[in-house]
Amino acid sequence: MTAPTPTRVHYHKQARELELGYATGETFRLPVELLRVYSPSAEVRGHGGDSAVLQAGKKDVGLQNISQAGNYALKLHFDDGHDSGLFSWNYLHDLAIHQQSYWNNYLQRLQDAGASREPAGIQFKQL
Repeated sequence: MTAPTPTRVHYHKQARELELGYATGETFRLPVELLRVYSPSAEVRGHGGDSAVLQAGKKDVGLQNISQAGNYALKLHFDDGHDSGLFSWNYLHDLAIHQQSYWNNYLQRLQDAGASREPAGIQFKQL
């Protein structure tokens, strides 16, 4: 199934969210952290099998730039230097409609690995 193409893409810098608007009136706001940790790049997804690399410490990541790649995708330039991987319209729509499931999976993987969303160097003690 082909996902709809957004008619509006807006970055909410303070909230660190990418808003996608569609001709149907539907809108979704995707946290940049979610986009970063689920980047479709080989650096994040690996090169097949179970070689995906868990992205920890990305809580405060933002976007420096957004560019369109042809008529099928966005290239997101994250402020941590990551800018490989193209976010196709299908992939963005999938992330948007299954956002909670992706988020829960990410949090579980962090917990299983004993990793944190917090950037390196910041240690928080749970009371």
